[in-house]
Amino acid sequence: MKKASGKQKLRPTSNLVKQAVFNMLGDIEGMLFLDLFAGTGQMGMFAEERGAEVIFVEKNPKFAEKIRQKTKGKVVVEDALRFLERSDIRADIIFADPPYAYEFYDKLIELALKSLNEGGVFMLEHSKKLSFSAKKKKIYGDTVLSIWRKEE
Repeated sequence: MKKASGKQKLRPTSNLVKQAVFNMLGDIEGMLFLDLFAGTGQMGMFAEERGAEVIFVEKNPKFAEKIRQKTKGKVVVEDALRFLERSDIRADIIFADPPYAYEFYDKLIELALKSLNEGGVFMLEHSKKLSFSAKKKKIYGDTVLSIWRKEE
């Protein structure tokens, strides 16, 4: 796996995608929302504003500290895959926005689906150049949201 050279770049979710995500989710008050590859934490903070309990997972300690200063949610400084592998948390909603050059999408999808409650939703933001087995997919320019629901 390549190491990022120099500064780690952030690619925040666009406002269009952010609004679409929360319009699709509807009322999330009281639900557990995992924000994987949290970056700036904006998706989790949006969820928090809507009454969700949020766990932010961000492996960059500097990014995680900035999130911690802005949120009431729990901030975990760890690789997202490692977090999902070791955690017994069952979330209602998992949002993941890994770097577009991410190499472990298949493992991420597998672990995220295992970490959902029945009826839970996993949303994966990725490049339009990639395609996954999601039953639902929304396209916003170069960005795609692949969406899975864990069947009851």
